[in-house]
Amino acid sequence: MTFEVAAEGYDRFMGRYSTQLAPQLAEFGGARAGQRLLDVGCGPGALTAELVDRVGDGAVSAVDPSEAFVAAASVRYPGVDVQLAAAESLPFADSSFDGAFAQLVVHFMADPVVGLREMRRVTAAGGRVAASVWDHAGDRTPIAVFWQAARELDPSVHGEAELAGARDGHLAELLAAAGLTSIEETTLAASCRFASFDEWWEPFTFGIGPAGAHARELDESARQELRAGCERLLPTAPFTVDAVAWAARGTA
Repeated sequence: MTFEVAAEGYDRFMGRYSTQLAPQLAEFGGARAGQRLLDVGCGPGALTAELVDRVGDGAVSAVDPSEAFVAAASVRYPGVDVQLAAAESLPFADSSFDGAFAQLVVHFMADPVVGLREMRRVTAAGGRVAASVWDHAGDRTPIAVFWQAARELDPSVHGEAELAGARDGHLAELLAAAGLTSIEETTLAASCRFASFDEWWEPFTFGIGPAGAHARELDESARQELRAGCERLLPTAPFTVDAVAWAARGTA
């Protein structure tokens, strides 16, 4: 699995949804003018852009473990302090921020509790930590059809339903384990329209995340079977894909 891909590829794969989730997560997490905010696992910067709109680029910092994404975010938002770092080891002093956010990244942290604990550490007392993860367990994601087709071909395929935070209540449990208090959970929604099946399918061939890695690992014949299975499960184009993410917030 990799996220060392061109930012434009990620934009086409998941960014079109991320930009819709970003204002919802920022609002849920209480982002407002006058605060200093951190975007953890920023990717190419969908949430970063929303935070900049709310507090200004000089009040936003962002980190990501992908060199490609850090480079892209740095170019897109030159006034933001963007650094190469993992959530489990944030390069900031205690209480550096008024709020810390992680959009669609907790399930990819090497240790989600440690990562969220780090977010709490760098957030001032009384500040908010907020995170979101797709509802993979409920099959309400942009890639649910992909994993359904993959399981039909190979029942041993697990998909992403067991990842951290991807089921009802688990993200809140993780925040509690990280020491956050006054925890609340909600859902966020996104919807994207595709003019053709190929527009939906092609980003899976870029190798992004678990789904992209699975597609890349298949031989050409199996990949074509998977493609045909996805096309059979989706409506005739043009079609719309609706998705839901769990979001949770807690107080540092």
